[in-house]
Amino acid sequence: MVSAAPDRRLNLAQQLVLDLSRKILAGELPAGTKLPTEQVITQERGVSRTVVREALSRLQAEGLVETRRGIGTFVVDTIRPGDFQGNQHEKGSAYDAVAIIELRLSLEVEAAAIAAQCATPSQLLAMRYALDEAHALDPANEQSTRLDFEFHLQIAQCTANGFFIDAMTHLGSMLLSATQQPTPAVTEPLRSLQVREREQIYAAVARQDVEAARAAMRLHLTNGLHRARSVVQSAAE
Repeated sequence: MVSAAPDRRLNLAQQLVLDLSRKILAGELPAGTKLPTEQVITQERGVSRTVVREALSRLQAEGLVETRRGIGTFVVDTIRPGDFQGNQHEKGSAYDAVAIIELRLSLEVEAAAIAAQCATPSQLLAMRYALDEAHALDPANEQSTRLDFEFHLQIAQCTANGFFIDAMTHLGSMLLSATQQPTPAVTEPLRSLQVREREQIYAAVARQDVEAARAAMRLHLTNGLHRARSVVQSAAE
């Protein structure tokens, strides 16, 4: 049996990257803030120093933090999601969620197709683990969106393309910031639909069906886009 340990470690690092980058982009950790030491983060998060170092290295590569030798790691001044999009809506609004899903459509449909061609057994195990975690959680739980996005991050990881992975990590932090706003409760029929859509994506990737993976991801994100647009429309009425 193939071990999923390397993927699990990467999964933990991605979770830490998502959390810290969301706080940075949302302004909860403003420019100049000194991050806790590796030892403190390790104790607070219950992860290894290797995981913390991988996460900090990724944040530094994304230009969100800088390490000053002998002093520590600091948040640098960066473009926030609202600035990046150049719109006039409130940062972290439903408008942001729509824009992010539109961008994800252009990326993740092909990422799913590549994953169907390239996913290794251990990567499929990591996808399955992320999927099971997302499905086991109550959709009302504040961690629901993060766990759902972990599944999508695992698909990006299967591409072995650093640009896909970096783009998805950054989009994830922006999406988590956008979904801090109140949204309609997830009904049981909707939850069942979302579970079925994700399972279809996983099944297509697992059986190496490129076209089915494309179609399943497109359907999943298009349905999400329609729901996000409905939230915007309702807010405007």
